[in-house]
Amino acid sequence: MLRTVFTIGLFAVLGVIALRLVFGIFGTLMGLFFWLLGKALVILVIGFVIYGLVRLFSPDTARRWRERFSGDV
Repeated sequence: MLRTVFTIGLFAVLGVIALRLVFGIFGTLMGLFFWLLGKALVILVIGFVIYGLVRLFSPDTARRWRERFSGDV
């Protein structure tokens, strides 16, 4: 009887440790993903602003960029 109680307690403690480890790693990965997503959005906005300014002041350059990066030959 006492051995059964200790076994159940041991499995409960191991389960808590495993859950903490899994959710700790999952939380870290999600944090890294959202940090990278935020950086990508900042780069996207900056690129859009630069392209808009180039398109406004030099339409020919913007056309050449569009042809080069869109894959149209």
